[in-house]
Amino acid sequence: MRRVRAVLSTIVVAGALALAVAPPAMAATTIDGPINLGTAAPFSVLAASTVTNTGPSLINGDVGLSPGTSITGIPPAVVNGTVHATDAVAAQARADLTTAYNVAAGLTPVASGLGDLTGASLTPGVYSGGTLSVTGALTLAGTANSVWIFQAASTLTIGSGAIITMSGGASACNVFWQVGSSAILRTGAQFIGTVMADISVTAETAATITGRLLARTGAVTLDTNTLSAPTGCTTAPGTVRTSPTITSPTPPAGQVDIDYEHTITAGGAPEPEYTIVGGALPPGLTIDSVTGTISGRPTTPGTYPITVRAGNGTSPDADVDYVITIADTPVTPPGGGGPGSPGVTPGGTGGSGDLAESGIEINVASLAAAATLIVSGVLAITLLRRRPSSALGG
Repeated sequence: MRRVRAVLSTIVVAGALALAVAPPAMAATTIDGPINLGTAAPFSVLAASTVTNTGPSLINGDVGLSPGTSITGIPPAVVNGTVHATDAVAAQARADLTTAYNVAAGLTPVASGLGDLTGASLTPGVYSGGTLSVTGALTLAGTANSVWIFQAASTLTIGSGAIITMSGGASACNVFWQVGSSAILRTGAQFIGTVMADISVTAETAATITGRLLARTGAVTLDTNTLSAPTGCTTAPGTVRTSPTITSPTPPAGQVDIDYEHTITAGGAPEPEYTIVGGALPPGLTIDSVTGTISGRPTTPGTYPITVRAGNGTSPDADVDYVITIADTPVTPPGGGGPGSPGVTPGGTGGSGDLAESGIEINVASLAAAATLIVSGVLAITLLRRRPSSALGG
């Protein structure tokens, strides 16, 4: 019975531990190069509803509109490129813009909660805020391969006379502004980078843009502006990587000498590898570093805390604490113990009256015969004692 109680106790503990699943780690999404604009890259201006220009704007790059049909102000605007008005090229470019917008929006910032960037000298990275603005000077300091991505959850405002400059050989090819609603470039602003606005972009009088004005669902409005889409961009588009998050449930309990298998799974790109970085697996079990499968045949009962790590080279790694409980195997006496046999039953005794603790087998028929002999002998002795001595002979 002590052994049966021990088995039941380990099962209860395992069930309680199964309810205590560690919370998943927060994943991070990074990119190791510029945002891939796809077929939207040649466009200086790309819109969904309308493109409107006032005055003699100079546009060095393509102009596109899809699915809207209204492009006005060309001329007097001069376009040193191709105008794609509601054609297949513009439609594909807008689709690629949506993909690029979503990639930029999904990246994990190195600094968040930002507002006015005026006066800053920013090294490469991803920067985010609710409403971003530049009202004075902003410097982007890096190399030709450095990448800056700005995430504005709401609006982007580049103030009148604001100026963005680059140092160290940094390139306008690698500067991106993802805007959750609309962007406005005030009069005379000197702007660098590709604006990817969810709704609209407006450039006021004499604002100059070394980059692109791309509006995913709304309009682009110009007024005597100079726009130059970046050319000669040599840095390959970046690869998006997401750190792992373990998604599998707590490993189940196992039993000594019974095959065990459970797979740890995790999201992330690229596929992570799995290691045990804390504690130790129950003896007899191993983990496959590629598939995350814990398998084998446990040899020793007990409770085994472990820490599983999923890592793919993108920080942070995902570490989750688990406990694997291995129960002992009930003893089966010689001669069986399986269903229908005279071995051990869950209650502790077999059909022939075995004693699970000692293994001694008792035959019920033999017991009955022995009892009959004992009773007969006792009765015989009693009768002999009660007869008079004269009746015994002589």
